[in-house]
Amino acid sequence: MKYSIIAAFAFIILFGTGCAAQTNKQAASSKTNAIFPKGELGPAQNFTGKAWNYSLVPNDIVYNTLMGNVYFEPGARSNWHIHPAGQILVITDGVGYHQLKGQPRQTIKKGDVIKCPPNVMHWHGASPDTGMQQLYILPNTEKGIVQWLHPVTDAEYSNSK
Repeated sequence: MKYSIIAAFAFIILFGTGCAAQTNKQAASSKTNAIFPKGELGPAQNFTGKAWNYSLVPNDIVYNTLMGNVYFEPGARSNWHIHPAGQILVITDGVGYHQLKGQPRQTIKKGDVIKCPPNVMHWHGASPDTGMQQLYILPNTEKGIVQWLHPVTDAEYSNSK
């Protein structure tokens, strides 16, 4: 009798811990593992949802390059925009989307490297359920940095035509 009470108690503890661990694992799936601080909240006129920018390499006349980290909260995305000298994205965590104008939306994830050609309209952001971290590199900044355009529609974001 004594052993069956102990066994039942142990089973409840193990089962309860397993459920809690699964719940925490599910909750963590919408978050990313940050490498850099969150930084500054991006301006609402350029983003849908919340995107946070942390500058890593400021622009100067020696390197003519900008580099930083952006964390997109789940569902957040940039407006359509253009970089006169192009842009390179390195996805460091999470899941998101990227689209060049006239091409299908792509799903991007940790480890992907994306090249946005010069003067090509594009957007990028997190998936609806998972945030996304990206490093961005803007080369040849003497040609210009960015031209912000209109917001990405819900249909474009959800891949609806």
